[in-house]
Amino acid sequence: MAETTSSASLAPAPAIEKPGTGGLVATGRRRRRYSVLTRHDKLLLTLMVGIPLAFDLALIWAPALASVGLSFTDWSGIGAITADKFVGFKNYQTLWNGYIFFWPALRHNLIWLAFFTFISTPLGMFLAVLLDREIRGTRIYQSVLFLPVVLSLAVVGFIWELQYAPSEGLINNLFGLVQSHRIIDWLGDENINLYAVLVAASWRHVGYIMVLYLAGLKSVDPSLREAAKVDGANERQTFFQVVLPVMAPINVIIVVVTAIESLRAFDIVYIINRGKNGLELLSTLITNNSISEASLVGFGSAIAVVLLLISLVPIVTYLTAVSRESA
Repeated sequence: MAETTSSASLAPAPAIEKPGTGGLVATGRRRRRYSVLTRHDKLLLTLMVGIPLAFDLALIWAPALASVGLSFTDWSGIGAITADKFVGFKNYQTLWNGYIFFWPALRHNLIWLAFFTFISTPLGMFLAVLLDREIRGTRIYQSVLFLPVVLSLAVVGFIWELQYAPSEGLINNLFGLVQSHRIIDWLGDENINLYAVLVAASWRHVGYIMVLYLAGLKSVDPSLREAAKVDGANERQTFFQVVLPVMAPINVIIVVVTAIESLRAFDIVYIINRGKNGLELLSTLITNNSISEASLVGFGSAIAVVLLLISLVPIVTYLTAVSRESA
């Protein structure tokens, strides 16, 4: 009898028909949804996601969208943006046809990208392959080559200014150019200063690529190399036919990192001569027009939009490759 009563009390309340409603109305209470997360967990998760998202929107997306809007104005950075400030595509037309520094700066950015892609990055990968062979003193070599990575490009610029100094610099004295009175002004000559700066920037970039690629090599399954050796493949064949295809995701990351590092280059050339006299880059043009005595915020924003569009190419390439692999 007790069991019957207990079962009856647990049974859901029957639905009754109310006059005028034309249907059944449930008299029992709705069941509450079961959640794994407590209220405290939900609050903590909201803060962990919301705060970084707010910073991302405020410090990245908001300025980017503002730059796009300002690129259609001739705003000087002072006062309100009124209707008469909007000039349409005039800034872009001036950029393409009338601004003499734009095309040299774009060419320098492309040279920077080509130098990093075909010289600095392969050199970093080559060093990673050598260090992966566990040669004697590997840890010491890794530390020495990685040391420039912890320095900012501004500090790298100061260091290499001392090396490139005409009379007191290490390079001219090392090659005996000071004694023979054939001093080369490495950073003052606009025909060679870009390549001199590229060597200095590569000093840091090579170590960065080496660390990334070395981490990728350590993650390769050793059994793949052993199987290739059993099949009679030499070290060169094993690397290019077995190891390199396996490291496709790392290769994509390195390509994207190289492209972004090349396009956003700014610190080192601005430290040397404010990005002038043969060292013009898109990033320095933005600074020299927007936050200088010129106060051409609208025109500088147009250059920033062009740089943003160019930078989107490697980013979209990377995201496309990742999405294909995950699919």
